[in-house]
Amino acid sequence: MITTKPDLRRTLTTFCLAATALIAALSSSATQASSVTPPPSVEARSYILMDYNSGKILAADKADARMEPASLTKTLAVYVILRELKAGKLQMSDAVRISEKAWRMEGSRTFVEVGNTVPLEILLKGLIVQSGNDATVALAEHAAGSEEVFVSVMNQTAKTLGMNGTHFVNSTGLPDPNHYTTAHDMALLTQALIRDYPEHYSWYAIKEFSYNGITQHNRNKLLWMDKSVDGLKTGHTESAGYCLISSAKQENMRLIAVVMGTSSENARAAESLKLLRYGFRFFETHRLYAPQKPLSSARVWKGESEQLPLGLAQELYLTIPRGQYSSLKAAMRVSSKIMAPVAKGARHGTLEVSLNGEKIAERPLVALQAVPEGGLFSRLIDDVKLLLE
Repeated sequence: MITTKPDLRRTLTTFCLAATALIAALSSSATQASSVTPPPSVEARSYILMDYNSGKILAADKADARMEPASLTKTLAVYVILRELKAGKLQMSDAVRISEKAWRMEGSRTFVEVGNTVPLEILLKGLIVQSGNDATVALAEHAAGSEEVFVSVMNQTAKTLGMNGTHFVNSTGLPDPNHYTTAHDMALLTQALIRDYPEHYSWYAIKEFSYNGITQHNRNKLLWMDKSVDGLKTGHTESAGYCLISSAKQENMRLIAVVMGTSSENARAAESLKLLRYGFRFFETHRLYAPQKPLSSARVWKGESEQLPLGLAQELYLTIPRGQYSSLKAAMRVSSKIMAPVAKGARHGTLEVSLNGEKIAERPLVALQAVPEGGLFSRLIDDVKLLLE
């Protein structure tokens, strides 16, 4: 049958409408696939939710605003003590003498007695589980001679960890106009604590601790509310409100949540749990590449060897919306005409990872081995080859 011109126009119109609808549907599908479910409403002055492995921030509000940390301060005190232990400058068996200053500390206490000596391990557990101000000051004095010197070490350590919004004037978190931090800084500190001292991180999951005939429970209610939670630190003063750093692990994914300035003990637990459940429900974390493993290779000119293995200096973790792993794409750009000598660790390319066409990670490809300059004959041959290219 021969189609008339009007019928042809009608057919083309129908086809165009159908194609437009299909493109719109595909576009909508792609948008939905790459969209991120918004986080829950969190009743806190400041908060952050961060993936431990990738460092990806999944939810935040005023995360870099200056906040009063209360006893969250002690997390940095623990980090410094653990570093000194690892370096061999302190021992768990050290007999720590309790000064009058430590004994007189107000607020949460381990109930140590002035003039007594207490093993460092006991005081560290008193700090971590009971949030003892007396135990904290006693440890600070033992480690650095005085609390003031210890606090200066804390501030130096904060800088090395990238805690650029933090400054402390005491080791316990008692209120002071010049004593402050941010939710983001507390998340970075927690990430470093878990990474650098995993053997002692488990102490943060201890639910109760007894000393001097007195048993006290860990103030982190999430330890009883969710079995995936295994830390970390509570804090409270009238001016700071109720604060909590929490961390939880499900399968191979660990999250860190920090809430600051909530209205009660129950609120800081409930708001933290909101964030953790949101992160686990809507995101997944993958270890894409191991460090120091060949991902590509490049031609080396005028060297002892012609091939240079390239890889990442550090492992690469990515946190993405759940169900999107198959949409990840990786591409590598390798430098052209690499000339020997090549130093191990030198950058000679780039790895890019995209999700649904959007670049989400970029890392340098580095030389996994050194390539010394070749002999005179091999260099001359390569000179000729380069001229002919």
